[in-house]
Amino acid sequence: MRNIKLIELLQELGLSENESKVYFASLSLGPATVLKIAHIAEIKRTTVYSVVESLMQKGLINIEVKGFKKLYAAQDPEKLETMLEAKRGKLKNLLPEFSAIYNLKGGESFIRYYEGLEAVKSVYEDLIRDVKPHEDYLIVSDQEKWMSADKEYFLDFTKRRAKLPIKIRLLLQDTPDAREFQKKGKLYNFTIKILPPETKLNTNLVVIPQRALIHQLTPPIIAIVIENKSVIQMFREMFEIMWKAIPDQATLEKSG
Repeated sequence: MRNIKLIELLQELGLSENESKVYFASLSLGPATVLKIAHIAEIKRTTVYSVVESLMQKGLINIEVKGFKKLYAAQDPEKLETMLEAKRGKLKNLLPEFSAIYNLKGGESFIRYYEGLEAVKSVYEDLIRDVKPHEDYLIVSDQEKWMSADKEYFLDFTKRRAKLPIKIRLLLQDTPDAREFQKKGKLYNFTIKILPPETKLNTNLVVIPQRALIHQLTPPIIAIVIENKSVIQMFREMFEIMWKAIPDQATLEKSG
């Protein structure tokens, strides 16, 4: 079992499955023939030759000649750390290029997919990080379902969002929770309108100028983030149409 874990670790460090098996076998044998290495690694002898060549290029195996025999010996495992450091260095040098691609704006569009509650939470954190002062933060949701996913987190999120100087408006499915929440507009820095009673939502839509989030509230918990100016504008227009179609609470109370 211990051997399997060590071989798996070698693979995580970047070696192929066969390279991991051959290096581990060579490490445990000391200088040995290809035949012996193949037997311990449980790999065909003909395959071991090409794997040994690959490991030699990586500096993890060298050749020792004893008489007429050619033996292969694993290099000190500290070489693995050297190999890893070289990869880190290469990544560090290329990181600015990766970042430039990731941060492309303007005409570029992105659709990103997130799965699981923790991943979805990270998307919400991005929203309140990126929305700028005085910008719109628009929501269409079933407040009860949204909160029930993780009440402690989403309540804390609501409180932190309330401290931002942004314009938060919500269109909520008609539930007792939504009605109660509507009364807390000043506390949480938002304005709420209640959707028609026949509305049934299983997703949460959030729109900020930078992106649109579609969060599925029922299992499996997933989120789709869209960064495309045309799509964001369409969502904004749809929100405004719905918002204007629903009377203000004050108007309703006067007519009642």
